[in-house]
Amino acid sequence: MNHQTIAVLDYGSQYSQLICRRVREAQVYAELISWDQAAERLPQLRPAGIILSGGPNSVYEPGAPTLPEVVLELGVPVLGICYGLQLLAHTLGGRVSPSREREYGPATLTVAGGEAGTRSPLFAGLPSTLQVWMSHGDRVEQLPPGFVAIGRSDNSPFAAIAHEGRRIYGLQFHPEVRHTPQGMAILTNFVKGICGCTGDWTPGNFIQETVAQIQERVGPEGHVICGLSGGVDSAVAATLVHRAIGDRLTCVFVDHGLLRQGEAEQVVETFQRHQGMRLVAVDAKEEFLSDLAGVTDPEEKRKRIGARFIRVFEAEAARLAAQWGTDTPAFLAQGTLYPDVIESASNDDTRNARTIKTHHNVGGLPADMTFQLIEPLRMLFKDEVRAVGEVLGLPEEIVWRHPFPGPGLAIRILGEVTWERLETLRQADAIFLEELRRAGLYRQTSQVFAVLLPVRSVGVMGDGRTYAHVVALRAVTTDDFMTADWARLPYELLARVSNRIVNEVDGVNRVVYDISSKPPATIEWE
Repeated sequence: MNHQTIAVLDYGSQYSQLICRRVREAQVYAELISWDQAAERLPQLRPAGIILSGGPNSVYEPGAPTLPEVVLELGVPVLGICYGLQLLAHTLGGRVSPSREREYGPATLTVAGGEAGTRSPLFAGLPSTLQVWMSHGDRVEQLPPGFVAIGRSDNSPFAAIAHEGRRIYGLQFHPEVRHTPQGMAILTNFVKGICGCTGDWTPGNFIQETVAQIQERVGPEGHVICGLSGGVDSAVAATLVHRAIGDRLTCVFVDHGLLRQGEAEQVVETFQRHQGMRLVAVDAKEEFLSDLAGVTDPEEKRKRIGARFIRVFEAEAARLAAQWGTDTPAFLAQGTLYPDVIESASNDDTRNARTIKTHHNVGGLPADMTFQLIEPLRMLFKDEVRAVGEVLGLPEEIVWRHPFPGPGLAIRILGEVTWERLETLRQADAIFLEELRRAGLYRQTSQVFAVLLPVRSVGVMGDGRTYAHVVALRAVTTDDFMTADWARLPYELLARVSNRIVNEVDGVNRVVYDISSKPPATIEWE
């Protein structure tokens, strides 16, 4: 792909990926690069502009990340955000000092220049005062030569700075977060107005280019196998490959018995009948349940599910490869996304890493597999995958399906996984999702599910005492799944869901609602 590109240098901010996503929302391609790889990567990338992210360091401390010389040598526009602003000021001859107090939260930015015609092009078309989001402990005390203040707040006289002649800009606040309402307009002014990008990063262009790349890579005789889960990532990856090579794609769907109600049938119906794909459905319920018998530890559940999935998929892949013949090129398509690529690149040294939980998605195939890898989505964020899926014509229930963990309902059943407990959870979960959709709130929430707890509680039904299961309901809202807040669902909806579950699901007499945010909790219970 040959697109106008904005390079985002990562200085360790929690918002670095978000900057990339916001630039792409302006239909301009952006890539995230670690600051210490800039000397090698930027000349290859030939960016139209560079954005320096925020970060946790102080620029004046020994060992703090620095500004690579190549950033200014390329002569393209540069925008520094938070630490990026301080780094520009520090490197170019200004002075950065600790603030008297850390500034965190909303602030009012007053744009310099008064009349719209005299202000910086970074604020073109915007009002003279803006609500912005601050998060910093240092601030610029003295500007470098040639720079002027183009915006100020009560606590930051140099909240926005510029050297218009060199097209270098800095913002003390974060335009990439939703708490800065006009932040998207500021970023668009930078990438389109100042950098001159036209905005050619669209789902249609991506589909056309990716289909051509797959056709070239696979060739006229190659075959591709794709593991299909029913989620949007694998669905879009499979649809792109199918558009490129037709029946030389074979999708493999492994039914491990840990899916939600009706999902296995939906996957087969959607991709085999409606999308016309060659699909092999493998019924492996008994094998997975046998592996999980007596297991209560969540990490052990994940490991056993991952290992069994690999064995089942590997056996099916070997059978297909034998059909194609040893001389036929064979490829494996995966729905790897850009955040996976970023995290893999940044986690080379894991000696000090702590395992919170094994990744939701079950593991990959063994290293000695003979398949070559195809990852058509490896440069996309989740929201971009959904946009591509819509243009490809995938049904809404696939494109907008909430994330579902690879181990499935096994990690939403606390304690041992049995077929009886799976059926109980499936029914409760289906009622919750049905009522959520009926209320028109499915798209307004990010992830919604039921959890079967390993406890029983006393209740009264009719004239008798009961001692039955407890179901917890979980609903969250989030932009990036790194943090999440519990969804404020209407009481009437929760009451209706609770009433239906207790009355319609055998063995359940109590329903509770999880009001924990992430952090400190995780989204999934296991």
